[in-house]
This record gives sequence, C-alpha cells and structure tokens, in this order.
Amino acid sequence: MKKLVLTGAAGRLGSYLRGPLAKMCDTLVSTDIVESIDDLAANETYVRADVANMNEIGPLLEGADMVVHFGAIVDEAPFEELLGPNFIGSYNVWEAASRHGVRRVVYASSIHAVGMYPKTQAIGIDVPHRPDTFYGLAKCFSEDLGRMYWEKRGLECVCLRILSCAQVTNPRAVGSWLSYDDMILLVQRAIDTPIVGFSVIYGVSDNDRAPVDNSGAKHLGFRPRDNAEQFAEEIYANSEPLDPLDPSDYRHGGPFAGVPLGKSAMMALNLNKDDTGKGDT
Repeated sequence: MKKLVLTGAAGRLGSYLRGPLAKMCDTLVSTDIVESIDDLAANETYVRADVANMNEIGPLLEGADMVVHFGAIVDEAPFEELLGPNFIGSYNVWEAASRHGVRRVVYASSIHAVGMYPKTQAIGIDVPHRPDTFYGLAKCFSEDLGRMYWEKRGLECVCLRILSCAQVTNPRAVGSWLSYDDMILLVQRAIDTPIVGFSVIYGVSDNDRAPVDNSGAKHLGFRPRDNAEQFAEEIYANSEPLDPLDPSDYRHGGPFAGVPLGKSAMMALNLNKDDTGKGDT
C-alpha cells in the first residue's frame, strides 16, 4: 500500500495505531489539530489539519489508498460543539476520499450508535441504530454516510463499533473491553481484508461476557486474542452491586446511556491514568 492517512493521530487510540500503520504502507500521513507529535516513523509525516475544514483535510487524501478516520471529540457534549468535528468532519473525510479516488474509509464508530439497547439483548451488527447521546447520534450519521457513499459511489467502508478500549476498571468493561493489541489487530484486518463493501463490526476482545455478536462480520477475519475474564473476580469483588433500573448499568452505552443529553460522560468511566495520558481520539 502506497499511502495511508490517519486522522486523530495525536489522540489516545491514534497514538497506538501510528506505528503499526506505518509498517503497512510506504507513506503514512498523520493528522490532528495539535501543533506537532513526537516520535514520527521514518515514513510518517505529520500535518496539522482540522477535519471540520475541507480546505485543510481534503488535500491530505490526494493519492491515498485508504483513510483511517479516528479524529473527533470523544465524549458527549452539546450538539453545537460536536457538529464541526463529529458530523461535518465525517462528511469532509468521505467527500474528500470520494473526490480523490480513495478506496476505503476505516471509521472509528462506537457502541454508542446502539447504546440504548438493554444489556440483556445480545445485539448483532444489523440492529437498527439506537443512539444514547448526541455523540452516539454522530456515529449513526457517519455510519449512514459510509453506507450511502458505498452504495452511490463505490467507496468501501468499515465501521468499527468500539465498545471500551481502555484498561478494565469497572464491571461493564469485563464484557466490553477491547485491548489495545486487539484494537490494532481490528484496524489491520479492516485495512488488509481484500473486499469489505460496507461493513460494521464491533470492537471487542474475546471476552466471555461480551454483550454483542460479531458473527455477521466474519469476512473481516478479526479474531481477538485477549479476554477480560482474567479481571472479573477482582473487579466484581471491589465494585458496588449494579442497579438494574439505572440506564448506566443496564444499557449497552453504560454511562453515556445515563447522562443528560449534552453532558460529559467520560468522568464516569473511571479511566486509569495510563488510559488518559495520551489525550483523546
């Protein structure tokens, strides 16, 4: 592969992806809104650009084979704050990809596109959207955008509905955990699978208590290797009992399902310092 473009390269997940993606192509163009990033690979270039600005993001996709789109605000916020990076930013990436003949968009979607389903329902990749927040609504918009560009313009797309990619610190994560190694593998399979059309797949490790069903996405060849069950006994022993009437405990979206629209949910996730030190994606 000659050229890959990674948006959100300075964020937490983007920071983990840069090295592995650089090994998959001749040239990796990393982009974000920060001034600079450290430890560039020999074949990696960093360009500061705002995905909400077509004049900045559009030219970066010229000559690219694929774009890995992780750039966004990753939290619930007022709709007006999310409109630029999370809604318009997605349109700009897909439209620029289409204009420049990019083959595929790999998109960091989220469980929050379907976050209001109850945990007692093991949801597959084909359930109707059921967002838990404006943030989740942006994921629904971008998934539908990806389907439309595939069906109207032949631009392939893989939507990665990531559940929780951070260290296991709470009962929800025993089922929803996506290890960093499995996250990297997930993105690699989304890139190197020969034909994907429009595909949706849940980003979750091989957890005994995983609440979602990826059987409809086997063509992507993602076989996660890690399992959060190793943390279950300690996590459950040190946690308060869950409330079956609390949306934060009962629904797939976790804290995002329980917060008022427009209010941050990230604080309730209880992330470790190691998971927050690299910023957000």
